[in-house]
Amino acid sequence: MTPEILARITAARAARDLSDLARQEVGTTAGSTSVTERIERARRLRQMANEYVDLIVLAEGLAGADWAEITRALSRGDVATVEEEYAEAVGEWSALTEAEVVEAGAGIEALDAWYAHHREDHDPDLDKPVADLLNRH
Repeated sequence: MTPEILARITAARAARDLSDLARQEVGTTAGSTSVTERIERARRLRQMANEYVDLIVLAEGLAGADWAEITRALSRGDVATVEEEYAEAVGEWSALTEAEVVEAGAGIEALDAWYAHHREDHDPDLDKPVADLLNRH
């Protein structure tokens, strides 16, 4: 397993968590909560979505994607600034040992099981969308 694959697994975990929290928000729509609570929960969803984007950018950076393309995808203007913003994380993840990567990537079966449980007809028809990462490289 590589740091790039670990970043993609970590992004999948973030997407799962974001999905679960969003679903919970739908469940509280008619609830009697304060303005503060509703706004704080909405801000938490936004924070999690931003973290998901950061993990995707990290994975692409670790994969060697062109920073100009990443910058365009982020709708940002300065390639050097974007690359610098992610340089520390890319460096840290690149420096992980094989053992650290394998340990941090453990439990991908649970992500695949979560996907299978929540998959709807319009979702990709995959049995192991996360575990299949290990077969790509």
